[in-house]
Amino acid sequence: MKSKKPWIYLVGAALLLLLVKYSEAIFQAGGSLVGILMPMLVGCAMAYVLNILVNWVERLPLFQKEGTPLYQWRRGVSILAALVILVLLVVLLVLIVIPQLVEATGVVLAGIPPMVKQAVDWISQQEMPLPEIETWLDTLDLNWPQLAQKVVASVSAWVTSLFASTLTILTSVGGAVVQVVVAFIFALYLLAGKDTIKRQVGSVASTYLKPETFRRLSYLWETANDTFRRFIVGQVTEAVIIGVLCTLGMLLLGFPYATMIGVLIGATALLPIVGAYLGAGIGAFMIFTVNPIQAGLFLIFTVVLQQLEGNLIYPRVVGSSIGLPGIWVLAAVTVGGGLGGILGMLLAVPMTATAYKLLQRDVARRRENRQPAP
Repeated sequence: MKSKKPWIYLVGAALLLLLVKYSEAIFQAGGSLVGILMPMLVGCAMAYVLNILVNWVERLPLFQKEGTPLYQWRRGVSILAALVILVLLVVLLVLIVIPQLVEATGVVLAGIPPMVKQAVDWISQQEMPLPEIETWLDTLDLNWPQLAQKVVASVSAWVTSLFASTLTILTSVGGAVVQVVVAFIFALYLLAGKDTIKRQVGSVASTYLKPETFRRLSYLWETANDTFRRFIVGQVTEAVIIGVLCTLGMLLLGFPYATMIGVLIGATALLPIVGAYLGAGIGAFMIFTVNPIQAGLFLIFTVVLQQLEGNLIYPRVVGSSIGLPGIWVLAAVTVGGGLGGILGMLLAVPMTATAYKLLQRDVARRRENRQPAP
């Protein structure tokens, strides 16, 4: 066998040295490139999630008969139907959450004046040594006009800083809105031309890659795609189930803000393992503004519900769909959250499940090849 040429190792060593020497500049350039490509990356994520709904609509029987107008327009109708479903879900959630959120805010604001009055009454009842305070202020020999000028200058600087910060926030929000709009348009283009894009990528990859490499990459993509799709569907299903159970349980036990907190629990349950506990904390605070005793009972109810969810619902709905044991789910959430926050939690579980499946199948294949022939 012909050995590799020495210049390959020299080039590799030179590239490694350049990477180490200019690592800071390379990372800065990489960060700038990611910032430029961020709308496209977000658009790809949007398209991937929306594609699950699009595929579901396209598989309906009325789109399966070739030659009919619905079959010819199935892609556009499916995309439109997916968007309509999402808009209806958002409108439904807003109609459920906003009224009770306004009510909860009103309860909190209504409780502030009595608290302030109690504080004022308490201060007025205390014996304040006013003569001693006046004598102490006289000994300080303060220049009151100069002090007033400093206060006015400080307030002016604070107002200017607040205005600049507000302008910066508005500019950032405007830029984020523009990026989301661009990402959404890019996602629609991806969905509309996904068959063409898939065929083009496959054609280029099969042309420039070795057959074995192309086969391995195709297998990796199919496994990852199947795992991520199952994870998204399972996680959303599990969040709906836990949200409905929480709402029904709160209505049965007579807790306030049942529908809003149920929706909140369901929304935060999209984060594996820890999400529902976060929603429970917020819900307990809202109930506390009405009845502190019920807030404690709600926490007990949430713990029971989480035990039911963790031991029965999640393993059957999500765990079985992605084929990842619970211990590895917890490990993936912990590591992913530490590395990438909320996004890390969301991506860590399906990525770990993909690696787990690949390793499991590879181990099974190697063990089968090692078995002696009978």
